[in-house]
Amino acid sequence: MKGKDKKSFNYQLFYRRTALIAYDIISVVAASFLAILIRYDFKLDQVAPEFMQPIRTFLCPNILLTLGIFYLFRLYHSLWAFAGETELQNLVLGCLASSVVTGIGLNIFRVGQKAVPDSYYFMYFFVLLMFMFGSRFSYRFLRSRKHKLQNRKNSVSVMIIGAGEAGNTIIKEIVGSNYSTMVIRCIIDDDREKWGRFIQGIKVVGGRDKIIESADLYEVDEIFLAIPSASRVQIREILEICKETNCKLRSLPGLYQLVNGEVNVSKLRAVEVEDLLGREPIRVDLDSILGYVQNQVVLVTGGGGSIGSELCRQIATHRPKRLVIFDIYENNAYDIQQELRENYPNLDLVVLIGSVRNTNRINMVFETYHPDIVYHAAAHKHVPLMEDSPNEAVKNNVFGTWKTAMAAAQNHAKKFVMISTDKAVNPTNIMGASKRICEMIVQTFNRHYETEFVAVRFGNVLGSNGSVIPLFKKQIAAGGPVTVTHPDIIRYFMTISEAVSLVLQAGAYARGGEIFVLDMGEPVKILDLAKNLIRLSGYKVDEDIRIAFTGLRPGEKLYEELLMDEEGLQDTENKLIHIGKPIELDESLFFVQLKKLEEASKSECSDIRPLIQALVPTYHYKN
Repeated sequence: MKGKDKKSFNYQLFYRRTALIAYDIISVVAASFLAILIRYDFKLDQVAPEFMQPIRTFLCPNILLTLGIFYLFRLYHSLWAFAGETELQNLVLGCLASSVVTGIGLNIFRVGQKAVPDSYYFMYFFVLLMFMFGSRFSYRFLRSRKHKLQNRKNSVSVMIIGAGEAGNTIIKEIVGSNYSTMVIRCIIDDDREKWGRFIQGIKVVGGRDKIIESADLYEVDEIFLAIPSASRVQIREILEICKETNCKLRSLPGLYQLVNGEVNVSKLRAVEVEDLLGREPIRVDLDSILGYVQNQVVLVTGGGGSIGSELCRQIATHRPKRLVIFDIYENNAYDIQQELRENYPNLDLVVLIGSVRNTNRINMVFETYHPDIVYHAAAHKHVPLMEDSPNEAVKNNVFGTWKTAMAAAQNHAKKFVMISTDKAVNPTNIMGASKRICEMIVQTFNRHYETEFVAVRFGNVLGSNGSVIPLFKKQIAAGGPVTVTHPDIIRYFMTISEAVSLVLQAGAYARGGEIFVLDMGEPVKILDLAKNLIRLSGYKVDEDIRIAFTGLRPGEKLYEELLMDEEGLQDTENKLIHIGKPIELDESLFFVQLKKLEEASKSECSDIRPLIQALVPTYHYKN
């Protein structure tokens, strides 16, 4: 009709249901007579006529009633290609109900004749169930086999390392999937008792010494590391072997995935370079040291950045009175705002846009919210960019820190923790030198105000904005080359969460004036990181992906020191956090030089480096 939607008739569905009903009619007829024949071992001459008569008489009503029962149990509505436990349950109950109806009907229609043997009803039930199961689940089985055969044509050969619970779960999911294009070829496990045995039909071929041989023998494309309980040292040892196979590597994140029952293929992640650092992740008992954050107003400048946002996440878990995020970049601020609102709906969260260079803005923030604790993470950190724009580094890093610290002091904040860098030690670049001046400002302020001013210094953070790992990943994805500045360049590395945990603990230790130095472990060659990442991505170094050396960038050093020689070291309760002894300085001269530096940066001085060197004698640069 015009103006009304017409539902198009689904002929395919109609034909399928008609065929299924026809099959069920035949099944009821067959089950009715087969049940009595099975009872008498298929010897028709031994079946008494008085048994056959009620079966024939009740056959038509039985067909109609059984079809009605099957309809009620939705045996004509289910998608049998995806049939599962519920459909199987309905099938059994439908056949059972049909058997009960058959028993009642045969006793009604026998009319004085001898009743069929009691075993007939059980035979009827099982024969009917067999026919029903065959019709419904054979469709799923045949469809499944069809998909698997199609997928095998473009299959990915997989090796599983780990024949434990996690490995079994992943194997079960892949083997049982109709749509997975993965084919598991073999399993590796160091447990000798498992060698030669099978999991889901897949053989455990041996220990880790068989990885390279098996990868070649079975033409493996990807290796799944399914040992969530393994330590970082064990993972590194296994991955060092896997790198030689040129297979792509994926791993389960950790033991908690197994505990929470979250082990499946979707939880597998690409193996990261931090898996090869060869040390256990640094663990800090934040619950025992973050008491000073509870019921306090906390301000995080640069709260949308990689370090600042992780600070906000960890602070939010310890019930601050209010968390104030201050950032110049609105997109980052928006992202962390949405994340914290979703994860911590009861958190009193304030997100503000503004620059630490704006005196009136930063003063207004302090006067309005009166933060008790300040984490100052706002800074320009990109070394080559700051070499090209040194005045901006000075304005933002040096005087942004000055203005934020002054606002904290004048508004009686309890603690001020500044995020510094290892590049502040014997700096050769503007960024590092500007951060060294910030440390001097913090130490100077601490002598004049009640606020406890401290700085925390650490090295490179894996995965942070501007770090080398995301750059390498992009270059590998683009087919290379992967660019390394120098074959001998080394850096200290730590994950974002590790660094932030230690920053928070250093804040708990703060008594004012300290420069906390985080133990970053052993330095790592950037060239080794590049090679490892290429191999872990399933490529051959210099064959599939080339490494190109571009030369040291302006202001870049081959290595970074975490401590200046004259500072010395003092231990804290946490052996990974040390305190550098403050350097004595002439405050009067320091403030005069700072004033000159401020005026020069505002007037866009053509070469501000000599003024910076006057403030930081350890700063050396090339003209």
